[in-house]
Amino acid sequence: MPTQSSFASPSDGTQIATYAWDADGTKPRGVIQIAHGIAEHGARYDRLAQALTTAGYEVRANDHRGHGKSVTSSSEWGTFDYPALVADVAAFGAKIRSDLPDLPLFLVAHSMGSFAAQEVILDHSGQYAGVVLSGSTALDVLAAGLAQSEGPVGLEAFNAGFEQRTGYEWLSRDEAEVDAYAADPMCGFDLPDDAVPQLFAGAARLADPTALAGIRKDLPLLVVSGDSDPLAGGGDLVQLLGQRYAEAGIEDLTVKVYPEARHEIFNETNRDEITAEVVAWLDQHTAG
Repeated sequence: MPTQSSFASPSDGTQIATYAWDADGTKPRGVIQIAHGIAEHGARYDRLAQALTTAGYEVRANDHRGHGKSVTSSSEWGTFDYPALVADVAAFGAKIRSDLPDLPLFLVAHSMGSFAAQEVILDHSGQYAGVVLSGSTALDVLAAGLAQSEGPVGLEAFNAGFEQRTGYEWLSRDEAEVDAYAADPMCGFDLPDDAVPQLFAGAARLADPTALAGIRKDLPLLVVSGDSDPLAGGGDLVQLLGQRYAEAGIEDLTVKVYPEARHEIFNETNRDEITAEVVAWLDQHTAG
């Protein structure tokens, strides 16, 4: 089980809940910061964290504001100021670097966490030895597509086209993982009307070549997704995201789209394969 703690957000003093998993062995290879998605929480990444600690990495995660244990009441779940959430991701990374200054810091960010990571690296790319974006997308194009569609624009919109057993089938082909999400009181909660639109507010900057040019060119980037993830547009939006980073001059860029995998690739039926490939990428960037 991880060690739980918290830190005060520099934005407004909000207490941000954190989790720490210690690396196996005596000399860690590096430290991994995990940024989770919307309507979930950091402790859901325990299995991934265990795989990373077994591989020799320290792991740190947090519950974003409006999520998990970073709220004082369940009525606050999903209520957050997104710019402050993005700032919290950067601040938590800075705290980890301060606590473990001798270890290279990597960011593994999923879904909403990956959107926040896309913003963070525009201004703080020097903070990280590498970044993994999971369940990500070209957010401006996704937002435009949702704006043109009829029907809900919340998370329920993503389950269209999937089986309707729980409403969360878009997350994974593994029914046990979907059921675990549905049964978790800190997951899948109703979002305020402004929650998803907040994520799209800064999407144009994520596609701006001038802003992207601010990312340091030698930042290693791994973009991983499933082609059945509704955020991925069949994989096209993930490839577009990678193309934008390539055009920005990112020298160490890998884009991998897994056939038939859905949104939560670390909870997919082929999660062991995906996790092993992410660990291998991290090992490659901590060798020597």
